[in-house]
Amino acid sequence: MTLAVLCSGQGLQHPQMFSLTGNAPAAEAVFAHATKKLGQRDPRELVQTEPLQVLHSNRVAQILCASQALSAAAALRHVWPKRILLAGYSVGEISAWGVAELFDSTTTLDLVALRAELMDAASSPGDGLLFVRGMSRTSVDNLCRRYSTAVAIVNPNDGFVLGGSGEVLDILAVDAMRMGAPYVTRLAVNVASHTVRLAAASSAFQVALEHTPVKPNANSRVRLFSGIDGTAVLDTAAGKKKLSEQISHTVEWAACLQGCLEAGASAFLELGPGFALSNMLASTYPNIPSRSLDDFRTIQGVASWVTRFGF
Repeated sequence: MTLAVLCSGQGLQHPQMFSLTGNAPAAEAVFAHATKKLGQRDPRELVQTEPLQVLHSNRVAQILCASQALSAAAALRHVWPKRILLAGYSVGEISAWGVAELFDSTTTLDLVALRAELMDAASSPGDGLLFVRGMSRTSVDNLCRRYSTAVAIVNPNDGFVLGGSGEVLDILAVDAMRMGAPYVTRLAVNVASHTVRLAAASSAFQVALEHTPVKPNANSRVRLFSGIDGTAVLDTAAGKKKLSEQISHTVEWAACLQGCLEAGASAFLELGPGFALSNMLASTYPNIPSRSLDDFRTIQGVASWVTRFGF
């Protein structure tokens, strides 16, 4: 049996997101460096004291989500099966490189912070993301052309994240509902991630990645998937190029999940925050177990769930 571990993107940060990992000794180094990246604000305290507006600001959000994935991996690595599959949603893809131990946790958080800074610098005020479900890809593409927006992420079951100017996305949302889309909502993200609007951020991040070494003792038992095409990362230089391109190119998340299944995934564990990816899996592949860290009350409960499958 093979476990697929999924690293979540931003948008579902919440005050209790570190309740399982906050006291894990193995995760202390992650929180220590995240504290430095957040201006000496401990992420475990920040999520409980700051308003949601702060938690959803782009740089803070990306650091928090990466800290969640890295702290969870540190606390659970002792029960990882012999072989795992890894994929990351949006900023979660960088977290996945860290979970795979291609980057250490310090480097991962440094890259996440830089990525967010570059995205903010390339963004226009008011940019954002819109989720649309229940329309065909052709209809969505036509809407994007009409309103000068772009498909940022392709999810299973005709779920699409669109990126562009916030004002334009609000108008597009009304049009999509008139066309029969059963579910349309703005996401708590304030940049047009994974669209050409962030091309400058992609180019700058590629330069940074080229100067970032990959750990030579990376875990060979891990298969990592690339977000923009759902293929396995077999060459780290090519993988880093795709990782930078992901900032301004469509994330093919449905293809990532399909790649995991074709590689033998028999259960999925989302590291969070939130349930977005595990719920997506439950509705798309109801016969395959899928859980999120947020489903559990203790990290020991997560470890027991992983080990009881006999991985």
